Amino acid sequence: MSAGSARPDRLIRCPSGDLLLDVRDDGPVDGEPVLLLHGFPQDGTSWSRVASVLHAAGLRTLVPDQRGYAPGARPAGRRAYRLELLVRDAVALLDAAGLERAHVVGHDWGGIVAWALAAQHPERTASLTVASVPHPRALARSLTRSPQALRSAYVAAFQLPRLPESLLGPRLEDLLRRSGLPVAEAARCAARMREPGALTGALNWYRALPLSGLRTGPVDVPTTYVWGSRDAALGRRAAELTAEHVRGPYRFVELDAGHWLPETRAGELAGLVLERAGRVVA
Repeated sequence: MSAGSARPDRLIRCPSGDLLLDVRDDGPVDGEPVLLLHGFPQDGTSWSRVASVLHAAGLRTLVPDQRGYAPGARPAGRRAYRLELLVRDAVALLDAAGLERAHVVGHDWGGIVAWALAAQHPERTASLTVASVPHPRALARSLTRSPQALRSAYVAAFQLPRLPESLLGPRLEDLLRRSGLPVAEAARCAARMREPGALTGALNWYRALPLSGLRTGPVDVPTTYVWGSRDAALGRRAAELTAEHVRGPYRFVELDAGHWLPETRAGELAGLVLERAGRVVA
């Protein structure tokens, strides 16, 4: 089955091992497919504005609520959130949709999964567009060459059991608003994180970092990396080093923006995805 074809039925849920991911499958069913991977502490609704532009251009979008976020996919223990398993979920979704490959788009933690998917499975990745998060090896290199270690200090704090949930839960909506996420989206994310097990599942992505055996290598597929110059969590040094970890056609786009690009710069981000998909952008 070619990248532009798919089964006529729509995906609502996707099995991955014994987990069940919720999926938003929209746009023309025979359109060229785009896989959109959300970050922390979002869910698939973070891509709504981007997806509507892609649909208007004739593309089909597959948007999962990923492991830890979907009620049917909140396994216990941090080992269940290793990067190799997050990538396996993305491949399982392509398989469930009957797709050989798709254009892959990721933001924040979804970007880390997208980088790893493209590096590990270039045959499944028609193109790659990543928002905010640089290539993982570029990020690691920047920890000793810039103030990035200070920006990333929260990752170490999230390794603690239970305490991050108790401190973050009551303050999450306010923290998200103050970080630049629009009010409605901040309220929706915070409400989702109040579901049983949701915040722990989301934080377990960070807690599994020391346990993950997958190391993301260089990327050979056509790639666009989009970075907001006012991103409080991710600095310039890692953004600039990312070029050294992409061997395929590469474009770096710097926006005068913060971290939440799918929600706040949807039109520009969708336009860059369309460029990678070979669509004319007006």
